[in-house]
Amino acid sequence: EVQLVESGGGLVESGGSLRLSCAASGFNFGIFDMNWVRQAPGKGPEWVALINSSATNTYYRESLKGRFTISRDNAKNMLYLQMNSLKPEDTAVYFCVTPGYKNWGEGTRVTVFA
Repeated sequence: EVQLVESGGGLVESGGSLRLSCAASGFNFGIFDMNWVRQAPGKGPEWVALINSSATNTYYRESLKGRFTISRDNAKNMLYLQMNSLKPEDTAVYFCVTPGYKNWGEGTRVTVFA
């Protein structure tokens, strides 16, 4: 059974940083590209970033480039999202998602206050 467990969210002041983690299990994590997706209150899901299976390529939502960094540790079956210079508009629940948006974790909530 695929399991994705996000952690690291919280309440942070504008300009602050957070590092989100996602622990993956139940599948061969190391051969899959992985995504972070977020959902702000009252809005639909929004793709944030993707990292390929070997971590040689990363892709970001244009508006987040330079502030967010996706990474992974295949030996530990872990996915990460480093978020810097956070803004109130980054407030959302952040999800770790497998390719094709097939499997989602429960999400971790990030709240950025001004």
